[in-house]
Amino acid sequence: MQTLKERIIAESKQLGIDKIGFTTAEPFDYLEESLLEQRSLGHTSGFEHQNIKERLYPEETFEDPQSIIAIALAYPTKIHEKVPRDEKRGQFARASWGTDYHFILKERLTKLIDFIKEQAETEQIQAQWRFAPQVDTGELVDVAVAQRAGLGFIGRNGLLITEEYGSFVYLGEIITNIQFEPDQPVPNGCGDCTRCITGCPTGALLGDGRMNAKKCLSYQTQTKGMMPEQYRKKIRNVIYGCDICQLVCPYNRGKDFHFHEEMEPKVDEVYPKLTPLLSISNREFKEQFGHLAGSWRGKKPLQRNALIALANLGGKEALPEIRSCLQDQRPVIRGTAVWALGQLTKKAPDETISLLQELEKNEVDPEVLDEIAKVLEKLG
Repeated sequence: MQTLKERIIAESKQLGIDKIGFTTAEPFDYLEESLLEQRSLGHTSGFEHQNIKERLYPEETFEDPQSIIAIALAYPTKIHEKVPRDEKRGQFARASWGTDYHFILKERLTKLIDFIKEQAETEQIQAQWRFAPQVDTGELVDVAVAQRAGLGFIGRNGLLITEEYGSFVYLGEIITNIQFEPDQPVPNGCGDCTRCITGCPTGALLGDGRMNAKKCLSYQTQTKGMMPEQYRKKIRNVIYGCDICQLVCPYNRGKDFHFHEEMEPKVDEVYPKLTPLLSISNREFKEQFGHLAGSWRGKKPLQRNALIALANLGGKEALPEIRSCLQDQRPVIRGTAVWALGQLTKKAPDETISLLQELEKNEVDPEVLDEIAKVLEKLG
């Protein structure tokens, strides 16, 4: 007779869950000093759950927690379609390919919970069982849960690295008041390897699995304000996220899994043409990108990043569209367009100088004025 845990493991495979593990609901209090230090140093992104106590103690948000079930789903790293070379294109990081992973994981977790409920021997027991699924935006530190549940180890880049799929996995978990036999945590397997640390263009990785999130290019692509100038060229043509610390990792060599149809990328979604993105309507944006995880901050950051990417790619053919952005109502777009024009017209700056001098007369936003002043100084 199979135990409940064994039945859950068997069912997880039928539901399209690639890895599953179980751990206790004991506190993650060993993380407290690190989390407090990261906050005090200003290394956090602000996207994390802000109540540190709730991140460490499951009982803060769940009555009588006994176990946590952790799951992982592997996602693709290569696109099967050929990426056209018709015009300048941007790219989304792999974790934003296909349908937003939050929806995919929540659907898998919901089905798993429904299955567990069906296994209750009586209605009374079923009524007593409780579950709290969470994905990424919940209280707990996903990688810490997954590591303790035996799914993999936390690498120097702060990502969970699994034996089978490398770090190309989405993570989710279920807190429950059912007691399960816990699996064994996975010890760190990085050894002396520091490829992710040396590979990071901004030096964001601290070497111990932590990072200065403000320096991370993935974070920089998701902010809504002006991107600091020192990061603009470093994003190259990536308009959302960053894969560098994953791509250089030896554990990820040759990893490319296509288990889940919802995760399959489409060229025009994850390698979009940059110039049309500058004038895309809200409706068009929602239709083309609304289902991607990379759309969660709206179109403004992606349009800002598209301007930067066009400049980085030498996209002079887009100069008319970039000039049109000087009239945009949003200061971030105007300011970034100013910078992009400065990058693309260094050899023939006269028209840009005239445009910016005219813009300067009526501009009131201090950040845009600062960009204008810097470009005029460089072009003059």
